[in-house]
Amino acid sequence: MRYTLRQLEVFVAVAQHESVSHAARALALSQSAASTALAELERQFDCRLLDRIGKRLKLNALGFQLLPKAVALLDRAEEVEELLRGQQGIGTLDVGATLTIGNYLATLLISDFMQHHPGSRIRLQVRNTRTIIEGVRHHELDLGLIEGQCEDDDVITQPWVEDELAVFCSPRHPLADQGPVELDRLLREAWIMREQGSGTRLTLEQAARHRRGRFNTLLELEHTEGIKRAVESGLGIGCVSKLALRDAFRRGSLVPIPTPDLDLSRQFAFIWHRHKYLAPGMREFLKLCRQMTEGIRRSDQIDLPPYS
Repeated sequence: MRYTLRQLEVFVAVAQHESVSHAARALALSQSAASTALAELERQFDCRLLDRIGKRLKLNALGFQLLPKAVALLDRAEEVEELLRGQQGIGTLDVGATLTIGNYLATLLISDFMQHHPGSRIRLQVRNTRTIIEGVRHHELDLGLIEGQCEDDDVITQPWVEDELAVFCSPRHPLADQGPVELDRLLREAWIMREQGSGTRLTLEQAARHRRGRFNTLLELEHTEGIKRAVESGLGIGCVSKLALRDAFRRGSLVPIPTPDLDLSRQFAFIWHRHKYLAPGMREFLKLCRQMTEGIRRSDQIDLPPYS
């Protein structure tokens, strides 16, 4: 065999970071060692895998073909190494979750996973839908748990459980306890919104696409809890998953606004790269996710501990 796993590891890291120096830092190598490994891989096969564009290294056509195969081979190699070491765990898993899933479900799933497989390691990134899809597409994440749509041809999407958003306000807001509210009235209100690229924002905007009016966005926040606090303080109205609002509705610190004009249903989903090798750890994690929602129709019906 004319190539080494180290060479492939450097190639993958450079492809992900688009920089030899950043890849070297991620792998705890010197920059010269990383440069040598990549150059030797290209020299052995008389090929180029990356092109320099400005200050960044970008995959060329051959590099794009090689990347998923190299990632899959490194995953298998890690599995073999851990088997030979006699480790009890089932490898390292890089999971990305969108904010609603990450804040309310993912940490519980990871805790359950670690109890079943105490020798394993999981790294969790909580970002918006667009960022998680990009992480999966570039092989930076093994698995994504998203609450928005994914139409990337390189990414496999499997449905998980239904979710539903709710428009809500402070109990002191004029719309509180007023019954169903038409969309035209909602568009005149001040909104506390999620940022562009979030699945929640996309679902709300798509639900209102049949009207010409635009939302009056007073404030954009990246975190669901920040939106809830802003709405509680009376700054405006918001829209997030019922899963995130369940305890606040129960306490009465927030109240739902009925919106018959809006279809706010959506689907939580699993995503992974089309060429991804589904290692045992990944299969086990998916199994636990499905067990959590077995017999459940919608996310806010999942039995969870109270969230303060």
